[in-house]
Amino acid sequence: MRRARFLPVVSVLAVVVLVGAACAKKTTPAPAGGGDEQATGLLKTILDTGVIRVSTDPAYPPQSELNPKTGEYEGFDIDVANEIADRMGVKVEWETPSWDLITAGGWNDRWDMSVGSMTVTPERAEVLDFTPAYYYTPAAVAVHADNTTVTDVSTDLDGKKVGVCSACTYDLYLQKTLEIPGETFDFVIDDADIKGYDTDSTAIQDLSLGDGTRLDAVISALPTLEGAVDKGKPIKVVGEPVFYEPLAVAFDKGATEDPASLVQKVGEIVDQMHQDGTLTDLSMKWYGEDLTTKIES
Repeated sequence: MRRARFLPVVSVLAVVVLVGAACAKKTTPAPAGGGDEQATGLLKTILDTGVIRVSTDPAYPPQSELNPKTGEYEGFDIDVANEIADRMGVKVEWETPSWDLITAGGWNDRWDMSVGSMTVTPERAEVLDFTPAYYYTPAAVAVHADNTTVTDVSTDLDGKKVGVCSACTYDLYLQKTLEIPGETFDFVIDDADIKGYDTDSTAIQDLSLGDGTRLDAVISALPTLEGAVDKGKPIKVVGEPVFYEPLAVAFDKGATEDPASLVQKVGEIVDQMHQDGTLTDLSMKWYGEDLTTKIES
């Protein structure tokens, strides 16, 4: 240590410069999506305030629910939103509007982004912008655990009381009006007596009351139905999935501040999370399988 005191001044300065350069490289990592220094509109405001407001519907475990013990939101969508925020260098502030308000657009700047397992449809794309899909889910049918008459969803549900979330893709599927870019559908259920609900969870609760008591069946995302079974709901999944859907992060086209740079930034982060395996890891954590690649129906 003492010998260092007698190094030539030039050598000491060289060491200081090298160490300083190394420290500078270590403490200034590249932005996750790049181009933050040129952020505009809504993205700039979010980065300046350090907060992004994200909507979630906590009635959809394992995608999103409120843990009554911790008072914290948890689930696949919650983890995805938090990871996006971390890579942007901001914190999440949660909002919990109803699903129909989220999909309708016109958010009036009450939240900035929806990470809520939303399917891209032409109608929604008129008012919302979307990232590339961050995962894909099968839509499946469940009946009461005591049911013995529904085994083939293509024939046994015709004219039956089927519960779905109002104005969601399952509702549109039963109406035979569902459109998803790049996807084709076989509308195998005819003349269903559609019962609309505020959430899938409410529909599942009514199905749990008894076989045919209020509902004969429910259509929902397979992970949601399996999660209900795991929590003791007296229901069972029947048949094969009726369709598959890509799910994306959404933004309000009508936001007061231009959302274009935010959409691009989050889209880049979603791509990174696919490439580095983060989305696969989160899917395995919450679903026990990798739902991050497209499944052909």
